Amino acid sequence: MLGLKFNLNGLTMLTPMVIVFLLTLPRWLYPLCRFRKLLPLAYVHGLALAYVFFSIGHFVATEGMVEMLPAWTPMPRLLVYLTGLLEGIIAAGLLTNRWRRLAATGALATLILFFPANLYAAFNHTGLGGHQWGPVYLLIRAPLQLLLVYWTWYFCLPGNGRADWTPSAQPDNRML
Repeated sequence: MLGLKFNLNGLTMLTPMVIVFLLTLPRWLYPLCRFRKLLPLAYVHGLALAYVFFSIGHFVATEGMVEMLPAWTPMPRLLVYLTGLLEGIIAAGLLTNRWRRLAATGALATLILFFPANLYAAFNHTGLGGHQWGPVYLLIRAPLQLLLVYWTWYFCLPGNGRADWTPSAQPDNRML
């Protein structure tokens, strides 16, 4: 089949599945736990969980993240740590009414601005997960990236779709 060798190296395809699981987990878990009041925010909370996962990845798989960057990138390890911190801040911001819009905008920016690192890793067969497959991995990664962008825009920014929360409807300091 096109001469492609699909070696899963243990967990290659697990990451995209974990991301989709985290995105949808609150939507399915909240009704079971009788958190119906939080159901309108379930999709926002799912994105927050995904961003916690992304953030943790920067700290536990730092070397793999560093490999995803071009050699000319200054201080790549520091950059990986700083972007992991940024993703953690985005996750926290998504959970607060006061910062949700800014965090969702930051999530959109990171999804778009960080994607070139995925392209670089895929075309150079480096980094984590399926990037070693080369450009064929983009057949999985690009749709996942589009899903994340759409999810953020549609569910997390008011007025764009299903984001039916309103920042002024609830106190600014409450966490949801």
